[in-house]
Amino acid sequence: MASSVDSRVIPLFRVFMPPEEVLLPRLRDVLYSGHVSEGEPVYEFERRFGKYVSAANVLSFYSGTAALHAALVLAGVKPGDEVVTTAMTAEPTNLAILHAGGKVVWADVDPRNGNLSPASVAERITPRTKAILAVHYSGIPVSLSAIRRIAEERGLPVIEDAAHALGARYDGKVIGGHSEYVMFSLQAIKHLTTVDGGMLTCRDPEDVPRGRIFRWFGIDRQAPRTEVDVKVVGYKYHMNNVIATLGLVQLNYIEEIVRRHIENGRFFDRALQGIAGLELCAWDEEAEPSYWLYTVLVERAGDLERRLAERGIQTSKVHKRNDWHTVFAESRRELPGLDRFYERMLHLPCGWWVSDEDREYIVDVLREGW
Repeated sequence: MASSVDSRVIPLFRVFMPPEEVLLPRLRDVLYSGHVSEGEPVYEFERRFGKYVSAANVLSFYSGTAALHAALVLAGVKPGDEVVTTAMTAEPTNLAILHAGGKVVWADVDPRNGNLSPASVAERITPRTKAILAVHYSGIPVSLSAIRRIAEERGLPVIEDAAHALGARYDGKVIGGHSEYVMFSLQAIKHLTTVDGGMLTCRDPEDVPRGRIFRWFGIDRQAPRTEVDVKVVGYKYHMNNVIATLGLVQLNYIEEIVRRHIENGRFFDRALQGIAGLELCAWDEEAEPSYWLYTVLVERAGDLERRLAERGIQTSKVHKRNDWHTVFAESRRELPGLDRFYERMLHLPCGWWVSDEDREYIVDVLREGW
């Protein structure tokens, strides 16, 4: 059993950066190239990222939030339209709906994993619904088969928020091509970071030129600037060559990073079985998580969080359920599945920095009780 005086600290998050001797020459080249805004490194990053997630149509943005805003607009969401979504996510997921002028409609979650409940999604759809926004929470793929079946029956697009789920799979296919739109976050603590950034995959290739205009003031960058006619409202949402270069270097390491998250997650799946007061998340047979975080369901979650902190293991709920925020007050409704999940859930360190010794130590401490 691990010593009670162990001085280690195992962080919940850690930022991966390639070795200086690999990264800095590439950054130096682009910084002094005279071309630091959107250019060829951005387009190369889009192509290579697309290959990793098996998607042909990829748009880059300066944030995942901007990518979600674009997805909602491309999906046709206009002021007053409803978007069925989850309150169990980071706030930007649902703020993007407000950015597009849409109305947030909460569906409940599966208390076993925090992902949208397909049955609840079906109940929340009305004639005013324009899209379904599904989050793969903590890297566990949502029940895509059921949600897509509901969406197709109602003629609605699905927007996947895969901020936590780079490298995850569903029905044997990597997350990135199952739905009309899939957003990936490249924010600081994600599997792959460009400090800030986002990617959007689009099923319809015609969305790519529309998205490029949307992310650049409503202007076609390929046309002579003095000859363009701005016909739609656009934004300054584009990615630049500097962070794209960082992303290109990071892609050389992403398979190793994701593999380690998955190895640690599957270790916990086996090693945490049978601990009194602790339940593991459950998901569809078709789902293969990428374990951005490792979520456990426990009684007295606050007591466990304090116990693990005493032993140098950082844990957290990470996100405040969005329906508790004043900005979403008009959307409030009873969400019993979320009540149960949020009361019990706690995230454990699971990333590339968690060594074999660290994960054994985490299991030992959990087995001691709280």
